[in-house]
Amino acid sequence: MRGVDQTQSAMFSYLSPESRVRKEHPLRAIRVMVDKALGEMSPLFDDMYSEMGRPSIPPEKLLRAQLLQMLYSVRSERLLMEEIDYSVLFRWFVGMNMDEPVWDATVFTKNRDRLLEHDVAKVFFTVVWNQAEQAKLTSDEHFTVDGTLLEACASLKSFRRKGSDRPEDPDDPGNPTVNFHGETRSNQTHESTTDADARLARKGDGKESRMSYCGNLLVENRNGLIADAELLHASGTAERESALSMVGQIPGEHRVTVGADKGYDTQGFVAGCRQRKATPHVAQNTRRSGGSAIDGRTTRHAGYGVSQRKRKRIEECFGWLKTIALLRKLRHRGVFKVGWIFRFAAAAYNLVRMRSLLATVVQTA
Repeated sequence: MRGVDQTQSAMFSYLSPESRVRKEHPLRAIRVMVDKALGEMSPLFDDMYSEMGRPSIPPEKLLRAQLLQMLYSVRSERLLMEEIDYSVLFRWFVGMNMDEPVWDATVFTKNRDRLLEHDVAKVFFTVVWNQAEQAKLTSDEHFTVDGTLLEACASLKSFRRKGSDRPEDPDDPGNPTVNFHGETRSNQTHESTTDADARLARKGDGKESRMSYCGNLLVENRNGLIADAELLHASGTAERESALSMVGQIPGEHRVTVGADKGYDTQGFVAGCRQRKATPHVAQNTRRSGGSAIDGRTTRHAGYGVSQRKRKRIEECFGWLKTIALLRKLRHRGVFKVGWIFRFAAAAYNLVRMRSLLATVVQTA
């Protein structure tokens, strides 16, 4: 017998979001790791909030919602709130009941900004990394460094001479026409009116210049997990400076190896690595004037070849951050906020990678 197309929904429902998410869903393993990390961060959350006043959105729910936005490539906070409203899976992951009203997008962003002030992303990243170390998924001896340009939320039209007035266009006052052809522009004389922290930069010769930030990663070579993340103003030396900074923060007194591409084959970077008890396994750039800074003392070892093969895995991290976490074209402004998002996205990548690694361990056990 044909069923009746009845659109009237039931008045009462006794099903919880927990019962609607299948047991083998990938988010279940991530939720366990996230809850463990947030539990360790509870004392920090206590210090952030006053004991008086109206209860705000729990920071745990804010961070879970932020993770969902990156894991599922949700392009805006407003769309994220809409999807949490009608998705049972999203409600379950955030920790909301079926009849619990979703937050307004503006309320969500204003409450999330409180987390920026206390550098919660850095603490969350560290706690997630500690979980990977406890599960013996990381290497403490072999690493890779690299950097990439992230396109800022600013156009070339906004890159104007410092102190100049906004051009007037009676035909289109909201988006005036700007003709900058033939004008010499640089970061010393010009700045963006929409994002003053963004810098005009290009990846290499023959590439177009864009308003950008420089995102840098330190990745361990065993499983390709991100060991550290840092975002700086884009400049010609930002990648190497950030790499040396992250190498210097590797814990322990033992020697480590650091793989990198040809862009790091400079006398300064190689000497800086050795001062920090790190053996630079940098790809040789034989076309550089003066020759390569890496000689046979390093390349003759078998470990050098292994580092050259492993260092390519850092591109997988950048690919995920740009494609899945939507960091190819940034939606936030200011080096502080963009850096917070960049580090939090790195923690999200580690969670996804750890879930896959731990699932493989369980299957082979």
